[in-house]
Amino acid sequence: MAEKIRIKKGFNIPLAGAPSSIVTDDRLTSVFAISPDDFPGPVWKAVVKTDDKVNAGDPLLIDKASGKICLVSPVSGKVIDVHRGERRHIEYISVAKDSENGAVIISSEDSKNVKDQILRSGLWAMMRQRPFDVVPDPGVAPRDIFVTAFDSAPLAGELLSDDLKKWLEEGLKVLSTLTSGKVYLGIKPDSGITSNVAEVYEFEGPHPAGNVGTQIAAIKPVNKGETVWTIDAASAAKIGKLVKTGEIDLTATVAITGPDVKDPHLVRTLIGASIDSLLKDALVKEEGVRIISGNVLTGIRVQKNGFLHYPYRQITVIDEGEDADEFMGWASVNPGKFSVKRSFPAFLRGFSKPFHFDARIKGGHRAMILSGEYDKVFPFDIYPEFLLKAIMAKDIDKMEKLGIYEVAPEDFALPEFVDTSKIELQKTVREGLDYLRKELS
Repeated sequence: MAEKIRIKKGFNIPLAGAPSSIVTDDRLTSVFAISPDDFPGPVWKAVVKTDDKVNAGDPLLIDKASGKICLVSPVSGKVIDVHRGERRHIEYISVAKDSENGAVIISSEDSKNVKDQILRSGLWAMMRQRPFDVVPDPGVAPRDIFVTAFDSAPLAGELLSDDLKKWLEEGLKVLSTLTSGKVYLGIKPDSGITSNVAEVYEFEGPHPAGNVGTQIAAIKPVNKGETVWTIDAASAAKIGKLVKTGEIDLTATVAITGPDVKDPHLVRTLIGASIDSLLKDALVKEEGVRIISGNVLTGIRVQKNGFLHYPYRQITVIDEGEDADEFMGWASVNPGKFSVKRSFPAFLRGFSKPFHFDARIKGGHRAMILSGEYDKVFPFDIYPEFLLKAIMAKDIDKMEKLGIYEVAPEDFALPEFVDTSKIELQKTVREGLDYLRKELS
């Protein structure tokens, strides 16, 4: 029986546009892309060039250090662009599909052992290592592996589809062979998910209850000198399917969400699908909207001609707010105006009714205010303001003492949302982790 853990600190943002349970198939997307920036840690090297023919599951990029970690093509077709930015940095590799994909079977040469299979399939890059929140080093054995089976982010759909649930236990068995420690599985109440391999914990409470960092902090925090790996349950199930059948599952069930979507729903597609195809005829209006690959807290802003980014499971569309014209501006007492701090009358109606948020920051940058506002939504046993100040000062000793090894940028998404000072906390944490990793390497 799963042990129950109640998360008390957090907040569920009442954003309009939750998806229905209806799932449609993506029959429009013909171009897919993989961005190496979605997979921090390794230095990636392209192994294809423009106009090369590739099959689904063929490597597009490999890590320079070991040459073993692969990012693979989701479709069979022709490479149409190895897009480079400043200093020839690879921003993405796009592939035009030329036929319907069949089952992607990994060759027997790559099936010598489980780790080689996962590395070759591209599924290894779906895992993350703590500390540093990077793709795991295959040469380092983790203390434990943590798997989360639900996503509590705003408007998130179901993380584990019915066709993948049957492979989850197999995936957990595979993961258990990669660590001398334990595999922990975090589930939501009444999910019906059980395991004979992993230790199962049931998490109840507001977001970020579904974040794997929150679950690690509640079960067994990461200390200096320790390494743990994290992965979502869908990717874990795909690993089980890979090892059992040899098939690489590159599908993605994407939630099309947000107040500017006509009919929020789920779409079954492949990783790296083009945004334009997924949103065709789906928007309330074509101009003045912000398209986010991911959720509103941690997602990446993309253009309509862009592509779906890791973790490949959500698109959110909200209004830019450029044409907003409120009576009395910031001093407005409009009952439809949201505030966590009860600064407006909207709190009287409760937060059960969704709000139509837009992309305006509604504030300006200022010094960090030590008011304890982060603590109300930050369910870690650390002091977030002091950790952030240590990161900004690049004080490694203080960073270590204040818990830098436990956190990832997504853990600071809610504090960034409620922050009076409008500081980019996630960016600060990412820079701090990269700096610490570089200094300690």
